[in-house]
Amino acid sequence: MARHIVRTQDAQGLGFFERYLTVWVIICMVLGTLIGLYFPGFPRALSKWEYAHVSIPVAILIWFMIYPMMVQIDFGSIVRASRQPKGLIITVVVNWIIKPFTMLVLAWLFLRYLFANWIPPDLAQQYVAGAVLLGAAPCTAMVFVWSYLSGGNPAHTLVQVAINDLIILFLYAPIVVFELRLASLKVPYDTIFLSVVLYVVIPLTAGYLTRVRLIRMRGSQWFKERFLPRLKPFTIVGLLLTLIILFSFQGETIIRNPLHIVLIAVPLTIQTYLIFAIGYAWARWWRVDKTVAPPAAMIGASNFFELAVAVAISLFGLGSGAALATVVGVLEEVPIMLSLVAFANRTKHWFPDPAVSPAQKSAE
Repeated sequence: MARHIVRTQDAQGLGFFERYLTVWVIICMVLGTLIGLYFPGFPRALSKWEYAHVSIPVAILIWFMIYPMMVQIDFGSIVRASRQPKGLIITVVVNWIIKPFTMLVLAWLFLRYLFANWIPPDLAQQYVAGAVLLGAAPCTAMVFVWSYLSGGNPAHTLVQVAINDLIILFLYAPIVVFELRLASLKVPYDTIFLSVVLYVVIPLTAGYLTRVRLIRMRGSQWFKERFLPRLKPFTIVGLLLTLIILFSFQGETIIRNPLHIVLIAVPLTIQTYLIFAIGYAWARWWRVDKTVAPPAAMIGASNFFELAVAVAISLFGLGSGAALATVVGVLEEVPIMLSLVAFANRTKHWFPDPAVSPAQKSAE
C-alpha cells in the first residue's frame, strides 16, 4: 500500500523516497523523537535560530518543500483560477464557517467528557484550548506539498492559500476569543505576517524569477522536461528533514505523555477526516475538476500548526497542555494527510478533467 501513497500524473517516474514515503515519514518521526530525547542539545541549538516564534531552520526546509510547487506556477493561470470560484467557495466556507466549530465540539466532547476518567478537568480545558487554536488555523504552507503530491493545480492552490492568509489576519483572533470565551487574547500578529512572508511570499518570488529566467534562457520545453523533474527530490527531502526537527523539539514531551497524546489525537484525527470528507464530497457534488478538488479539501483538513504552536506558547506557556495539544496536531497530521493524498489519487475518476469544456460537461 505504501508504494501507492504518492501517485501523481507521472507516477512511473517516482523515486525510491517517494514510492515508500509513508515508511520514511514514520522513520523520521521516530528518529526526531529519539534525537530530542537523547540529544537535547540539538533542538536547544536550533531553538536559538528563531524570530517571532518562527523557526528559521524549519522555514528553510519548508522552502525546499514548496519551491518546486511555486516554480511551476504560470502567473497568467492565477487570473484564470480566480475565475473558477467553486473551489474557492468550498475552502472559505469549510475553513471558516464549519471547521472551527466542529473542532470545538469534538475536542469538548472527547477531552472533557468521554475521556474524563483519564484527564484532569483543568488539563482537559487546556487541551481543548490547544485544539481550538489548531481548528481556527487552516493550512497555508504544507498544503502546497499535499497539492503537489495529489496532482493539484498549483495556481489554484496558491489563490486558495492567499485567500486563507488574508482571512487569518482578520478572523483568527476573534474566532479563538469567541470559542475560548476569553476577555482578551494577545495573538502574535508578527508571527502571522512573518509566516506568510516566509512560507508564501519568498518561495513564490523565487519560483517566479526562476521560471521567467530559465524559460527565457532555455525554452519552455527544457524547463518542463529537464528542470522540473530535478526538483522532485527537494520536496520529499524537505518534508522528511522538517519532521526530524519538529519531533526533536518534542521528544521528551512525547515520551512523558503517551496516554494523553493518544487521547488528544482521537478528536484531532476525527476532525481531519471529517473536514476532508465535507470538502471533498462538496467538490464532487459541484463537479469541481480533479486538479482543484484535492487542495480545496486538504487546506481545511490540514492545519497551520506553526501558527497554532506559536500562539499556544505565547498564551499558555511552553510546558502547557495547550502547547502539547498543538504538537499532537503535528504528530497526527502528516500520516493522515498522506492517507488522504492516497485516497485523492485513487478517486480522481470521480471528478471531471480540467481540459473538458463546459459544453462537454453538460453533455455527460
